[in-house]
Amino acid sequence: MTGIESAIGYVYAWVLRQADPVTGPPDSAGDHALAAALDRLHELVDRMLGEDPAFRRLAEEAAAGRPQPSDRTRRRAQDALAEVAGQDPEFAAALDRAVAQVRALAQNSATGVDIHAAHGSVAAWSVRDVTLGNPPQPVPQQG
Repeated sequence: MTGIESAIGYVYAWVLRQADPVTGPPDSAGDHALAAALDRLHELVDRMLGEDPAFRRLAEEAAAGRPQPSDRTRRRAQDALAEVAGQDPEFAAALDRAVAQVRALAQNSATGVDIHAAHGSVAAWSVRDVTLGNPPQPVPQQG
């Protein structure tokens, strides 16, 4: 998992969390630190990609309550972020630090919150029903 993929997943989770009135504020000091780290990551990415059409589409999909971005939108946002990071080493380093901080805080959250994104999935923090690809099908009951 690259920092680019994680960053896009975390940013998507951040927007989902902002749009979800049920989520509520963080409960513990660890959750507050995690929320602050996610805020900083979102601000960093937004500052560089805020007007990029792929990033705007990513935010629109999250704000619309989609539990995950479309594959096309996710790929386009990752490509846009990778391009900017490839052209700006200072931004790339700041992005790596911000993603590492979110990962560390998510793993050490006092409430056991775990934010992770693997194999092109979206990261989630108190987000309901997040899946990528085809959801698992129910197993037929035998009897």
